[in-house]
Amino acid sequence: MGAATSSPCVFCEIMAGRAEASMPYQDDLVVVIMDINPVAPGDALVIPRVHAVGLHDLDEETGIHMWRIGHRLACALRRSGLRCEGVNMFLADGAAAFQQVFHVHLHVFPRYDGDGFRLHVVTTVRERHLLNQDASILREAMNGPQTIASRRP
Repeated sequence: MGAATSSPCVFCEIMAGRAEASMPYQDDLVVVIMDINPVAPGDALVIPRVHAVGLHDLDEETGIHMWRIGHRLACALRRSGLRCEGVNMFLADGAAAFQQVFHVHLHVFPRYDGDGFRLHVVTTVRERHLLNQDASILREAMNGPQTIASRRP
């Protein structure tokens, strides 16, 4: 899923202390760093300490913890005094999903009217029988063998 690269992972470099970061939170599983290219002041990234290119490489417990910390961060943004009328959480998994750094991470950023952030989405109504087919396919995939990452002890 990830793009091959010869340069070191910037997030791994940060966790190894070889690159700078402003870190409002860290624990044994994740670190939170301020985004160097923020959507708005307060824009932060929740990053697992273990290098995982995408969600398929990440164990489920660490993934759950990332979202738990993301939730705490979103609530903190609302209390912080930073301009925050809303919060977005965004995780890009793969190049087609606009992932740019191939170490899974969760963006948590404050939103306010006029902040300039936009998503252009084109949707179409999908017929019920097709939705039912999709649901069946996903049900089977969710009940089937899990990835290696999710089976780690």
